[in-house]
Amino acid sequence: MNVLASLDALVPWQAAALVLAVSLGAALLAELVVIRAARRFVTRTKTGLDEIALAEVRVPLVASLALAGVFVLTRVEGVVAAVPVSGAALESFFGDPALTAVVLLWAWALNEIVNRGVEYLQDQGARYDFAPVFSNVWTLVVLVGTAGTVLYIWEVDVTPLLAGAGIVGITVGFAAKDTVANFFGGVALYFDDTYRVGDFVELDSGETGTVVEVGIRSTTLLTRDEVLVTVPNSVLNATKVINQSAPSRRRRVRAPVGVAYGTDLDALEALLVDIAADETLVLDSPKPRCRLRRFGDSALEYELLCWVSSPTRRAKAVHRLNRAIHDRFAAEGIEIPYPKRDVSVAADRPTDDAVRPSPAAVNGDGAVDPADDGGSGR
Repeated sequence: MNVLASLDALVPWQAAALVLAVSLGAALLAELVVIRAARRFVTRTKTGLDEIALAEVRVPLVASLALAGVFVLTRVEGVVAAVPVSGAALESFFGDPALTAVVLLWAWALNEIVNRGVEYLQDQGARYDFAPVFSNVWTLVVLVGTAGTVLYIWEVDVTPLLAGAGIVGITVGFAAKDTVANFFGGVALYFDDTYRVGDFVELDSGETGTVVEVGIRSTTLLTRDEVLVTVPNSVLNATKVINQSAPSRRRRVRAPVGVAYGTDLDALEALLVDIAADETLVLDSPKPRCRLRRFGDSALEYELLCWVSSPTRRAKAVHRLNRAIHDRFAAEGIEIPYPKRDVSVAADRPTDDAVRPSPAAVNGDGAVDPADDGGSGR
């Protein structure tokens, strides 16, 4: 390179001083000018992602500029020749550690940018909700990439490691197939956008709860009884999951009620709508309404339909509506019928067995013995 050739033309100590001065000066310039200017710019933006990125990039950027001088010195032949050690030893003592430190700093920064960015987006609400499994996958990718890069810097032959990793991977795959299935199940759930943290879900088994954590292996639900239920991701990926919070959190409430035949239906429907409108848990829009569903055996079966803001309020809203319907019907004199049956009991009549003579009362010629009085005992 022309730059290295120009440095070789200088006296070794002059070349070393120049390289170190340039690298340290560049690091100082980046800290005092570039970083400060960038900080003033990001404070004017509406998002906080750029502030997170700048905060994490600051240290590796300045350190990389400062350590660049150390790495370049190991490539200047005049400086290497002036040091009473071999060039390979000088590079191993200064160059490789400096380069390794730069790689580790940038790997840490990239991992923190993504993880903090995911946390920031989660705090913004459901629109920017990211599954935590994304952070876990990214951390794993950065870790593997950093390890491979460091081994390459130190000229470590990774071929035996790759062969051993293949054998270990097969062994671990068989031994931990459930864990692997849960991991890929979590990834599939994330990309399918089945649910997010904070959603109220209902499982195929009938369990319901709010999603409080989505991990690599399992998903944790908080039930209405404040009990934590941990479900493996592979199970969730293979079963039916009803997300009560999607696509919107509002949910419709159904309150069935039966009234007697002959009831004034116009007055009944107006009364049911008024009951729903007076309930604070019920939303004003969409408006409450009622429908006649069926002509039952003993009643006209109606259904009051209204909406609540969250699926977790549905049970409480049904309770309040049923109480209000009961009280208002009693006050208005509206009958809530129940099944009635008319049972007729026939009068007792003697059966054929009651008047038939017993075998002991029959003579040998088949005539009835007149002395037998039918078992009266007389």
